[in-house]
Amino acid sequence: MSETGKTGEEGIAAVRDPFELFAAWMKDAEKTEPNDPNAMAVATVDAAGHPNVRMLLLKAVDSRGFVFYTNRESAKGLELAVHPYAALGFHWKTMRKQIRIRGPVSIVSDAEADAYFASRAKDSQIGAWASAQSRVMEGRWVFEKEIARYALKFGLAKVPRPPYWLGYRVTPLQIEFWRDRPFRLHDRLVYRRADENEPWRTERLYP
Repeated sequence: MSETGKTGEEGIAAVRDPFELFAAWMKDAEKTEPNDPNAMAVATVDAAGHPNVRMLLLKAVDSRGFVFYTNRESAKGLELAVHPYAALGFHWKTMRKQIRIRGPVSIVSDAEADAYFASRAKDSQIGAWASAQSRVMEGRWVFEKEIARYALKFGLAKVPRPPYWLGYRVTPLQIEFWRDRPFRLHDRLVYRRADENEPWRTERLYP
C-alpha cells in the first residue's frame, strides 16, 4: 500500500493495521524530509507527575511497537522506571503530517539491544560508556577525558554494550494520524485498542 494523502472526501484512508499506514507515511517522509525523518518527540512523566519531552530517533518498528535506545540512568530512563508509559510524536513539516502514539513501555531483549549497539559507529559506542547522561557535568574536559579513557581501554577490540544502555519499546494503544487541510479543516484518524491483544477500532475526530 502507498498512502500519499490523496484520499478523497473521506480524508485519510483507514486500513485495518495502523502499522501499515505508519510505514507508508514514513516511507514518504524518507523521500521528502531533509533531516532525520525518524525523529520523534518522546514524552514521559516524572515521579511528581510532571511531563518531560525531548527529541529522539526511532530505531525500529514492527507489530510489537516503536523502539528507541537510551541510558536507563538518564532522566527518561528513571522516569520510565517509575511510570512505564510514554507518548510519541512525529511531525513531518514538509508533508504537513503528524502522528501521535501512546502506550505502555517495556525493555527490549538483550539480543535486540546488543545487535543494535553493535551496528553503531565505534565513536558512538565509546560515547555511550563515557557519558553519565542527564547528570551534571563539571566541565566538557571531564567528558573528553572519559572518552579518551574508554577509547584507550577498548582500543581495537569490540566495544560491548554498557549494562545500563537499553532499548525501550512503546506498545501503542492509541495511534492518531493527522493531515493538514486548508482553513484548518484538518483530517484526524485515530486507532484505539484496550490492550495489545485487542483488535483496533478507528474513529474520525473533529479538527
